[in-house]
Amino acid sequence: MSLDLIIDINKVNIFQGDNLILSEVSFSVDKGEFIYIIGKVGSGKTSIIKTINAELPLRSGSAVIAGYDLEKIRKKHIPYLRRKLGIVFQDFQLLGDRNIYDNLSFVLRATGWNNKKEINDRIAEVLERVDLVYKGYKMPHQLSGGEQQRVVIARALLNSPDIILADEPTGNLDPETSEDIIRLLLEISSSGRAVIMATHNYPLLKKFPARTIKCEKGRTVEVDHTAEIDFTSLME
Repeated sequence: MSLDLIIDINKVNIFQGDNLILSEVSFSVDKGEFIYIIGKVGSGKTSIIKTINAELPLRSGSAVIAGYDLEKIRKKHIPYLRRKLGIVFQDFQLLGDRNIYDNLSFVLRATGWNNKKEINDRIAEVLERVDLVYKGYKMPHQLSGGEQQRVVIARALLNSPDIILADEPTGNLDPETSEDIIRLLLEISSSGRAVIMATHNYPLLKKFPARTIKCEKGRTVEVDHTAEIDFTSLME
């Protein structure tokens, strides 16, 4: 087994309630790797992300995520697994009643940080990482969509996760801003974090090719990202 292996999923059947969404999902991801998960809307992309973060329980197969065995994980340990994961949502999910600094401080305090200087220093670090170092005082509604998504990425980085899970992170953004977000996520993966991005933004895949796993007809298959992908088969 690779020392750099951070995700190892083997023959996992993924269910939503009683409905089987994907059968025999198998793939592994190393530290610092960037991969796309693609497919039509409803094909199971988000279900894979929810399985990785233990939101959907493992019913069959095996999965080890950042050192946690999802077959054996106890409920009380799931929050510790999730601290190894940073989540980037399509719809931002920022708290609209407080400024950016307080959004980030809320997350740190909720995950056990209580030293004010350490909190201030960490928030400054992640805002600098996403080029928003002077925006901490702003309210979410005062930021553009791209800036809000950068805040979400900063939030995902707060606890220095091993893995970033990005679920349609460019879904609400214009093409130019989407490219900026992809470049940022690629930079993050080059610093040693695995990044898994679920998307059906196919122009981005063509412009920023990377390892690609396709959800189709209840299965997953790795596709040759250096070849021409038939994007017409993936449209809604």
